[in-house]
Amino acid sequence: MDLIPQAFSDAVLLAGLYTLMAVGLSLGFGVVRIINFAHGEMIMLGAYGAFWLFTLFGVDPLISLPALIVVGYVVGWLLFKGFIAKVLDAPHINQILLTFGLGLAIQHIAIILWTGNARSATPVYATSSFLIGDVLVVHGRLVAFAVAVVMVAALIAWLRWSETGLATRAVAENRAAATLMGVDVRRIYALSFGVSCALGVATGVVVSFILTITPFMGFPMLVKAIAIVILGGLGSIPGTVIGALVLAFAETFASYYLPEGSGWAEGIAFVLIIGILILRPRGILGEAVET
Repeated sequence: MDLIPQAFSDAVLLAGLYTLMAVGLSLGFGVVRIINFAHGEMIMLGAYGAFWLFTLFGVDPLISLPALIVVGYVVGWLLFKGFIAKVLDAPHINQILLTFGLGLAIQHIAIILWTGNARSATPVYATSSFLIGDVLVVHGRLVAFAVAVVMVAALIAWLRWSETGLATRAVAENRAAATLMGVDVRRIYALSFGVSCALGVATGVVVSFILTITPFMGFPMLVKAIAIVILGGLGSIPGTVIGALVLAFAETFASYYLPEGSGWAEGIAFVLIIGILILRPRGILGEAVET
């Protein structure tokens, strides 16, 4: 029982990171109706970008974050124009194979460029910590949580109050009606996919000083992101937040209280995917978009 406050603190901080990791995937599917299986590689590219800027030029990951977000948006926009736009009306299996193949290609390019050696950015706050009573809080995880909150809040504000965000929501709800209202659907698709990739890159910048960076780091994070959006309901951003909380608390308490808990925690995402698909296939909030 003495570990509950520590476990609760760790779970909340992890949930912030998981929300940022999954919200871009949820946005991309909610608007474009394609699950981007290369989303994990966007996270990997963001982590490498932050690492190399920190290692070669001494630029703190938080300072490089805005520039890398812009780069991530441009990469996402180019990927949409060059590849995704070609399969918008294709069968879902074609879309899956295309994005999965893009992810593999990006992963192997990363291996060629940077080898498979494990790396990590190490700003001073990455491993320093402080105590609140008996609860140990690592500065790096607190910083990651704060960045995630700001980014997700900015996304929600953009969707709710900006003209482009309202157009994006309109396309997500009804593409035909949005077209009749004069919305350029293809432009909104490209914009949304770019924002989705930018959020993935932002996640990579954050994890660059928390996790080990390798070309293979994207797939495990993709699996967790998919688990989160399935839990919350595909395309539902509020559901994504709830799904992130559920997964973070399940993993954290499993690692604290189950024998060999750290090993079990890695498999919880798969268990939750199976359970939610059987018990509530439309997600916790029941707001999954129609494919």
